[in-house]
Amino acid sequence: MLFAHDTECGLTAAAALVNTDGRDGEGLPDIAALDRFVAANRWTGRHERTEVELRAVRALRPRLRQLWGEDPDTVVGVVNDLLRESRALPQLIRHDDEPYHVHAAPRDAPLATRMAVEAAMAVADLVRGDELGRLRHCAHPDCTNVLVDLSKNRSRRFCEAGCGNRVAVNAYRARKAAGRPE
Repeated sequence: MLFAHDTECGLTAAAALVNTDGRDGEGLPDIAALDRFVAANRWTGRHERTEVELRAVRALRPRLRQLWGEDPDTVVGVVNDLLRESRALPQLIRHDDEPYHVHAAPRDAPLATRMAVEAAMAVADLVRGDELGRLRHCAHPDCTNVLVDLSKNRSRRFCEAGCGNRVAVNAYRARKAAGRPE
């Protein structure tokens, strides 16, 4: 583990949320999809299952996408804005058989607020560790997804949507068509 557990969870959940608004259409089309997203990313606390909550989570995605920016000062500005707007108050918490970790929004805060704060806190750890380079855009030319490179050697290039496999298959087909050995 390169970072604290809550940092890794916050980063991967933020990337997953950003990627629900991608080239394949709306990844959170309804409340049931949001329920699945919340369960898959192990969000705890308040979850209202309303259209208002769904719209608030969707509205958060473009702001979180800015965290994958090239300019560290812009990223820091977004992090600070998210934390300030949410009135974040970091505290050590233990729940659900998890070790102590930092929560900066209460469990009864709106879901979108907790998502924003968790992402901001996780990215703040990257900024402090001079590791913003771990936030990347997928290297596939037709993909708009983002990713978090948590590999030790910083080698991850493709998102979770199968882009790496598509590149490998295309390269294989090109070699085969050129008559080169596999």
